[in-house]
Amino acid sequence: MSVSNPTDSHWVRPRGRIVLRGGHVVDAREEAPRRADVAVEDGVVAEIGDVAPRTGDEVLDSTGRLVMPGLVDAHSHTDGLLGDESVQRSLLRQGVTSVITGQDGVSYAPGDGAYGSECFAAINGPHPTYPGGGVAAYLATVDGASRLNAAYLVPAGTVRSVVCGRSREAADASQLASMVGLVADGLREGAVGLSTGLDYVPGIFQTTQEIAALSVPVARAGGVYVSHMRGGYEANSAAGIDEIVSIARFASEHVAGNGLRVHVSHFHADADIVLKQLDTLDAAGVDATFDAYPYIRGCSLLGMPLLPPELAVQPVDEVVQALSDPAERARLRRDWFPRVERNPSLGPDWPHMITFAHLAAPQLGWAHGLTIAQAAARAGTDPIDFALDAMRDCRLRTNVIMAVQTPRPVSELARIFEHPHHMGGSDGIFIGAHPHPRARGTFAQYLRTYVRETGTWSWADAAHHLSFRPATRFGLGRRGVIEPGAVADIIVVDPDSVADAATYDEPLHDAVGIDDVLVAGIPVLAGGELTAMPQGRLPGRGLRRS
Repeated sequence: MSVSNPTDSHWVRPRGRIVLRGGHVVDAREEAPRRADVAVEDGVVAEIGDVAPRTGDEVLDSTGRLVMPGLVDAHSHTDGLLGDESVQRSLLRQGVTSVITGQDGVSYAPGDGAYGSECFAAINGPHPTYPGGGVAAYLATVDGASRLNAAYLVPAGTVRSVVCGRSREAADASQLASMVGLVADGLREGAVGLSTGLDYVPGIFQTTQEIAALSVPVARAGGVYVSHMRGGYEANSAAGIDEIVSIARFASEHVAGNGLRVHVSHFHADADIVLKQLDTLDAAGVDATFDAYPYIRGCSLLGMPLLPPELAVQPVDEVVQALSDPAERARLRRDWFPRVERNPSLGPDWPHMITFAHLAAPQLGWAHGLTIAQAAARAGTDPIDFALDAMRDCRLRTNVIMAVQTPRPVSELARIFEHPHHMGGSDGIFIGAHPHPRARGTFAQYLRTYVRETGTWSWADAAHHLSFRPATRFGLGRRGVIEPGAVADIIVVDPDSVADAATYDEPLHDAVGIDDVLVAGIPVLAGGELTAMPQGRLPGRGLRRS
């Protein structure tokens, strides 16, 4: 396995070397930062130590700061937003230089991109340049078009939609063979694994047997099966973990010598539950990792908890028509919303626990940042009617922030983050006027809270959890380390000031304390601002398996 060389033809090269002088290098494999200069040339780290600048070198004074490998967001929803400069700036200000996209089983490739754009319109948004086709075509849209790198997971729900359309039935043998072929094609074209979203449509209709079959080519390629587990996590986590064990065993039995590597997305639950279920995976012999973010509240599509899956899977026009039908609305109120009230993650107080982050209908802009209960009261209606009206008027393009029944303190989250299989993933959604702050704050909050303030991690631990481990796990080439020959994705961190600034009340603030970032040896953030460079000649690229 490898990734394309950072000296490909689209790369912009500095006129000479760049020397980062006076800083302390953080290495995930060493106990403490060490004082050293770093010279970067032709996209890679050329020298570490006491480096004397040559004539023509560009010198970046890093005195008093930490020189770290660029961070990797193991769960990103920037699939269609990598060219957006505000998104690039927000991630770079957190130290993120590479993202793993194609999450939760839904994205653009393979196929024409229409299903991903429709189903996840309020999460990933439409893609501005994806021409249709497959994984290779998607990854090509990243090359030279962003300051960030992106790897891609083949999304199992999108694969199912290409082959089975809107069907809720189990795939037959012919359909399953076609789906397996699409996954294998995606891996050959550079995908790093397969993702599922088993609480979303169409993933909620995919059987364990179907997913297990799709995982066979993943095991054969040495990729990673990434799962948004079935059943809502929390107290239901055991069922999701048991399903992962079954899938891993099936794939491993069908690929001689290659066990299926798995990764659990946004594994949020009581720390005792998380740690117990990770022990279950270990005991079953499953090679497993997971990501989690340092926030209590979640964020998703409004339709996921508030619409029955058999309705949500239908084309948007049909769902909008149903939400406009008084008889259908009465049926939902009578038959479906009592189930919403029994949802253990929400309960009968659900109107007070769900806050609007994105409403695509301009006339509803006033409701951003309000709970459903607050918005309904202002509109003079009840929460069920307001929620159904919002989904109808927005054509389902609405995402929300969801509170939890039992908030967890930093000390409990720290127990989860200390686990050796943990890595950082923001699950950040940038679409919305009042988004979840995790999009702009996750990685800076890790560094502020769990390194500087609580000492949960050392700086080397942070480099391990947030850079080295995800880069290694997902096969991103020589990233996640600062050593001669490594790709020069480098961040310069002020250890005393790095912090998240986004909050639930004011979620649009970028992080502080990371002002200088290089991607493949090219300065992309300098003095806290994006550097100017020709469009189409930016250093980010689609990270491919080969």
